[in-house]
Amino acid sequence: MSSKSTLQLALGPVLFFWSRDEILRFYAEAAQWPLDTVYLGEVVCARRQQVRTQEWISLAHDLADSGKEVVLSCQALLESETDLRRLRRLVENGRVHVEANDLGAARLARQQGLPFVAGPHLNIYNADTLALVQRLGAYRWVPPLEMDGTTLAAILHALPSRQPAGAAPIQTEVFAWGLMPLAFSARCFTARHYNLNKDDCQFRCLEHPDGMRLATREGQEFLTINGIQTLSGGCADLLPHLAALSAMGVQAVRISPQWQHTEQVVQAFADVLDGRVAATVAGERLAPLAPGPLVDGYWRGVAGMQAVEEEDHAHA
Repeated sequence: MSSKSTLQLALGPVLFFWSRDEILRFYAEAAQWPLDTVYLGEVVCARRQQVRTQEWISLAHDLADSGKEVVLSCQALLESETDLRRLRRLVENGRVHVEANDLGAARLARQQGLPFVAGPHLNIYNADTLALVQRLGAYRWVPPLEMDGTTLAAILHALPSRQPAGAAPIQTEVFAWGLMPLAFSARCFTARHYNLNKDDCQFRCLEHPDGMRLATREGQEFLTINGIQTLSGGCADLLPHLAALSAMGVQAVRISPQWQHTEQVVQAFADVLDGRVAATVAGERLAPLAPGPLVDGYWRGVAGMQAVEEEDHAHA
């Protein structure tokens, strides 16, 4: 990309279990980064409560004061009344929007008259479902991680004929960097690794700030274990595809936080979006900082773990 892009830059919620001090430090620094939108909140596990719900809300309000759009991300797998109480408090925060990763969150946001982001875990795969979610109050959506570019382009092309009359077009935000969140389970894989019960996990996830790497018997990076969540082993990298994303009508790209080097990733994307640096150069800069091998297979409609091809960066 040689000229400035209209794409906005978003920072997704921290998916891993970091200490309270690390979370507060991370967002204090993120407030100074070239970001348009910041998501925050506990998405994965209800036991991760070093940062309490009210603290997430206060932190969101503080970040909003810095001039950024701030969104509180809601838990994806709700299992108890306690989870629902936390969800209600997020939806009733009184100031910032929420990201719904469960239809219960979408319902509560609608009841409050609060516009929301339809998160990637709502699994929206076609224009009719997207139009339905928009009628519920979504102003932005994040496509599922495994959706390819051709399918997304077809959905965006079909959407105008399906969206509610008089409604503003729904915004699209694509996951563009980071270990890809793929699935959730009622079982905690990290606890199981340590032969612990889920309810007595001893918070071992704190020992794995970028998750636990899982390889095949042949030693190939395969998956990442993060408590009850399974992520990819490779790091999604859509830097080579930013021009195509902008051309098809995507409004924003999301960077998923990692334990180290998130600031450098954000800056590299910002440099490419502003036309200061070619995607080829930025890709070379980021490869050593990624939490796994760079992949873009899903976007190209092939196996998700397929590596970013050199010609992709060369033509970006």
